Amino acid sequence: MSSVPTPSQTIGPFFHDALLDKNYSELVSPDHPEGIRIKGTVYDGAGEVVPDAMVEIWQADTAGRYDHPTDDREDISLHEDFSGFGRSGTDAGGEFSFLTVKPGPVPGPDGKVQAPHVMVSVFARGLLKRLVTRIYFPDEEVANAVDPVLLSIEDPELRGTLIARDEGDALRFDIHLQGDGQTAFFEF
Repeated sequence: MSSVPTPSQTIGPFFHDALLDKNYSELVSPDHPEGIRIKGTVYDGAGEVVPDAMVEIWQADTAGRYDHPTDDREDISLHEDFSGFGRSGTDAGGEFSFLTVKPGPVPGPDGKVQAPHVMVSVFARGLLKRLVTRIYFPDEEVANAVDPVLLSIEDPELRGTLIARDEGDALRFDIHLQGDGQTAFFEF
């Protein structure tokens, strides 16, 4: 039996050593005309920052098309230079940040249109499986009000944890893993 820790035993530090060796937090260039900054802080159940978490995002492009083989809609052209995938580690203050674009609306369950959103996965020490959530945009009140996934969360206060706050220069989306103000997470 080996006494060397495996990645699952050292999940926090493992991210920074093996998965964050390249900057994946800029999905578009800083001079992109439609670029937006999304930033936030990851908090644990006690309200303390999590300095060694990893946050991944995946989203559609501005037209609402995913860079994925299953999105084969020919009526919407794919933005060739936008993969829709990003990854950011948290810093000593628990902060993560992405430079991206606002996605367009996408088809959802039963053909209903989903409001523009960014899918989020959170990996951190103490988590055996990733946590999955979404970021919705504060300027999409009409679309958010009819989004089938957002409406699947019955508690309005919990639903509100998925809507980013506009801070002028960036959108803020803090992630609370547990406790007061816990972010809504989805089962996958």
